[in-house]
Amino acid sequence: MTSDAPGVESAFSLSKYLSERRDLIEKALDVALPASGGGHPDLREAMRYSLLGAGKRFRPILTLAACEACGGDWASALDVACAVEFVHAYSLVHDDLPAMDDATLRRGRPACHRKYGEAMAILAGDALLTQAWVLPARWGTAAPGRAEAAMRMSLELAAGAGVDGMVSGQAYDIDDRGPADVRALDDLHRLKTGALIRAAVRMGAIAAGADNKLLDKLTRYAGAVGLAFQVVDDILDVKVADTGKDSGADAARGKRTYPVMVGLEGARARARSLVEEAVAALDNLPGPAEPLAAIAGYTIERDK
Repeated sequence: MTSDAPGVESAFSLSKYLSERRDLIEKALDVALPASGGGHPDLREAMRYSLLGAGKRFRPILTLAACEACGGDWASALDVACAVEFVHAYSLVHDDLPAMDDATLRRGRPACHRKYGEAMAILAGDALLTQAWVLPARWGTAAPGRAEAAMRMSLELAAGAGVDGMVSGQAYDIDDRGPADVRALDDLHRLKTGALIRAAVRMGAIAAGADNKLLDKLTRYAGAVGLAFQVVDDILDVKVADTGKDSGADAARGKRTYPVMVGLEGARARARSLVEEAVAALDNLPGPAEPLAAIAGYTIERDK
């Protein structure tokens, strides 16, 4: 596939870029959490089952692309990109639990609690979250002069994952009152989905040594992409039967989603507008912006 996202050269192949970066990330994740090692063997197996199951690796790919766009070497951000995926994997394990979304499938396979039991799934999620912070710490000690940047990236990851980010979004999501209007729905998803995407992008920029002006550009990009990603997730829940998870689950639970609030066509229009906003933020970057622009377009082209 050749991307036709705004501002992207026709020679740039998004499918090739995503495939190559996904392979690199898969190998790095396998190294970061090897099959053999300390601790309870069943816990380690459940962690690897959840971390290494087939996934888009959307967030860590964004980390690498943001590092490149800010003039850095993507390889230097690989460990911190994996840290983002550890956090994402933990969130999926816990999201699927009976007390949360009560999902049976994840990435085309039984959810972690369905395969290993609810207690082991909770522990696997806990361990994935905790282990995530090993990676920026390791990155910070791998080369001279990285300690301050590693600390900043750890703070970004905590902000994206914790009470000021994803977990608060999840808390709002299970609130029976639900969002009252589209603005409240936006606020919910800027936390639940967008905060970790924002952290992923900013961590890549920090790994490249980006200044505040560059960080501001990448933050605007990440905010728009994160919201577009969720709008499309809501659309896919309505339209797609083969998503690798429980399709139609939102409607079954009576959740207020973008298609519910503004209709399918309104949701599609919103996603397109957000992608345009994201691409507009990518002007005058020191490194290649094509991957980030094409990934923004991908958020509304994807089918799962």
